Amino acid sequence: MTAADNLRGSLFMVAAMAGFAVEDMFLKSAARTVPVGQILMIFGAGGMLAFAILSKRRGERILHPAILSRAILIRAGFEAGGRLFYTLAIALTPLSSASAILQATPLVVVAGAALIFGEQVGWRRWLAILVGFAGVLIILRPGLEGFTPASLLAVAGMLGFAGRDLATRAAPPALSNLQLGVYGFAMMIPAGAGLLAFSGRAVWPDIWASANLIAAIAIGVGAYYALTVAMRTGEVSTVTPFRYTRLVFGVALGVLVFAERPDAATFIGSAVVVATGLYTLWRARRA
Repeated sequence: MTAADNLRGSLFMVAAMAGFAVEDMFLKSAARTVPVGQILMIFGAGGMLAFAILSKRRGERILHPAILSRAILIRAGFEAGGRLFYTLAIALTPLSSASAILQATPLVVVAGAALIFGEQVGWRRWLAILVGFAGVLIILRPGLEGFTPASLLAVAGMLGFAGRDLATRAAPPALSNLQLGVYGFAMMIPAGAGLLAFSGRAVWPDIWASANLIAAIAIGVGAYYALTVAMRTGEVSTVTPFRYTRLVFGVALGVLVFAERPDAATFIGSAVVVATGLYTLWRARRA
């Protein structure tokens, strides 16, 4: 990889994180009038169709036999859970705090890789992981007056995304990122249907909600594509730290669009999570 490749990959990663934050903003806006289960079904169907078209244009099979492999089935379960709980989190809690909690995903992935795949993780990285989890607790404030039980939805979503990323490492190499995108978005449909059946109501989205959903689908697909380009263009150790820019975009949109006012605990906890995540990546690169 050249310096130009790393720069291009880093820029694509920043663009992807900005896109995901904007996607969250549109989904949160749509959730004001549309049930979350219905949002997941519409968002999943739109994303699945977009990735299916892109996959077919590359001559790839949509229904590949490898989708029945154990790793893909496990990935599908984590994808459904992560999307379900995180979408509920951004609908019911401040976007800034949900975005902050999501930043702990790389720490969980590192811990999971050590426990599941036997990757070598030294005591310094284990200590950083524990400190990072302490940062999440600072954001959550369990047992204190500022604690919001609904914020645990963001934790559940973060764990789901971490499980998805770990399962992706074991996914059959025959499947491309576009095919994984098809299956990932497809899992939102049954997850949303189950939630909608539980909540017991569906609505016809008005023009504003429909526009938010269409924008979320378009930007989400673009962000996923940018993420794929980023990971395939630059060195992983150089590009991955720019994932944390999603927190900056998430907090900014929360403040500017939803008039959120993150408190000191949220900022301190976010700083701890990001700092420990960056340190973990740096130690992994040295190793």
